[in-house]
Amino acid sequence: MASVLLITPSTGPSPFPPLTLLSHSVTVRSPKDQVLTESAACDVVVIDARKDLISAKNICQMFSSAGVVVPRLIILCDGGLATFSSDWGCDDFIMDGAGPTELDTRLRFLTTYDDSSTTKVTIGGIVIDEAAYSVWLDDEPLDLTYTEFELLKYLAAHPGRVFSREQLLTEVWGHDYYGGTRTVDVHVRRLRAKLGTEHESLVGTVRNVGYRFTAR
Repeated sequence: MASVLLITPSTGPSPFPPLTLLSHSVTVRSPKDQVLTESAACDVVVIDARKDLISAKNICQMFSSAGVVVPRLIILCDGGLATFSSDWGCDDFIMDGAGPTELDTRLRFLTTYDDSSTTKVTIGGIVIDEAAYSVWLDDEPLDLTYTEFELLKYLAAHPGRVFSREQLLTEVWGHDYYGGTRTVDVHVRRLRAKLGTEHESLVGTVRNVGYRFTAR
């Protein structure tokens, strides 16, 4: 089952009926909402372009500009198909009127993950060994605290995805943590200092949203 963020200007209990017939977890948001932030908690973003092509294209390109790598599926009607192109920044499209079987197949292909049991993550010049609880950068070990390690590991496991401070508090510090979001900024600053000036940009800031890991 996938976690789906549906961005649509349509209102009502069922803005895209095929989704209601599937078992996926669906969050419906308006294009005016903070969809960039919410996409970090989802497996796939579905963008409804049936009523407003320009708005849908702007949303798609906003995700691309922000470097968000969450897969994106756009819903098109016949009239919109002629204007749709790869520069919109979507991974796939589906036509209005498609049935739940086709939609489920497309979502399944977009949300296929590698379930390998490996405990090492190698990305952006960093090797994170979860089993050994160690981090190596350009063949040199990094001396990280437990929380710094968990924060870096979480961000690197989702390269390009933007996480708000609140989401990072929940995922890294845990639901029972009662401190404020300021602690995220402090740990990011310390982590960047240990990465050094040459690599500090690996942990990027998305203004007014949060943080993401930017692989080189």
